[in-house]
Amino acid sequence: MAFLDNTGTFLPPAFELWYEPNAVGADSEERDKARKRRPVSVSPSTSQELQESQYAVVCSEKQAKVIALPSQNCIFKHSITETSFVLRADVVQMNIGNCVACFCANGHIMTLSLPGLRPLLDVNYLPLTDMRIARTFCFTNLGQAMYLTSPTEIQRITYSQETCENLQEMLGELFTPVETPEAPNRGFFKGLFGGGATSLDREELFGEMQAGKASRGLAQHIPGPQGLEGMKGAASGVVADLARARIALDERGQKLGELDERTAAMLASADSFGKHAHDMMLKCKDKKWYQF
Repeated sequence: MAFLDNTGTFLPPAFELWYEPNAVGADSEERDKARKRRPVSVSPSTSQELQESQYAVVCSEKQAKVIALPSQNCIFKHSITETSFVLRADVVQMNIGNCVACFCANGHIMTLSLPGLRPLLDVNYLPLTDMRIARTFCFTNLGQAMYLTSPTEIQRITYSQETCENLQEMLGELFTPVETPEAPNRGFFKGLFGGGATSLDREELFGEMQAGKASRGLAQHIPGPQGLEGMKGAASGVVADLARARIALDERGQKLGELDERTAAMLASADSFGKHAHDMMLKCKDKKWYQF
């Protein structure tokens, strides 16, 4: 619903200035006096003052009407759709004047002139497939409309030929395209003693381009054919060999320990046997052969 004056110009909605209801002082007293005033009704004296001064534009799900005020006579009526219904209708301002823009459930966008309600545009744009579009669709001035296609995306459309022609001028840029200049060459010693950590390439430090080509007498690194996988396999084989050698050394040490224990036991047995033999010799030293 919208209001027009007698020339068809769109009237902004009436509003009241906000104020603090709990405020005290001279300002609050002035507001109370203004609220208590009653408008003075003056009856028109001539028939010229009885002519219609405003129009009300009302749009329902099927029709649009223009009602003259204050007589409340319907002076224009137009049937918008018969097979569908209107989802959104707004009075928008165009370059040539005001019009009523309607978005129907079957996807049609229609515009009607004001106050005559003559059809200006009827185009099939987008059928209603998502309720988010029906809830968020709105018309703006200069023949544009917006709606949410997703919770984070806004779709902007236009149904004005003039706006479409000036679309490229309306598009903005986040930055001005500028070619990136080449980085200046930086010497090795300047980066070494200039301070600050810098990333240096191995080829830049020790490669043939900086240090020159190596002589034939110097050794060169020749990578193997197997690469990293071959190195991993060789390393795993070496580790297995070392583990087996460690186990063999442990077994040999255990056997050597057992041999030392046996040798010590044999030495103790030999000492005991020698002692007993010496005692026997001392005992039988003075006896003759026939005394045994």
